[in-house]
Amino acid sequence: MIRILVQSIGGILGLARLVVLFRFRFGGDYWTWRQHTAFGAGMPSSRLERLRATLEYARWIYRMRRL
Repeated sequence: MIRILVQSIGGILGLARLVVLFRFRFGGDYWTWRQHTAFGAGMPSSRLERLRATLEYARWIYRMRRL
């Protein structure tokens, strides 16, 4: 439980870092590419599913940067 919380906080900070690096351009090439590679044709239909997938990705970012 604590591990997931730490990974979530670290992941959110990692996402914030990406947002700053790409200067808040959410419609830019990187974010478009990220959506296509993350979801492909199966984009989550609800905001809750998209939020869960984004948090899962954020935790993955945190784990990969810790390696």
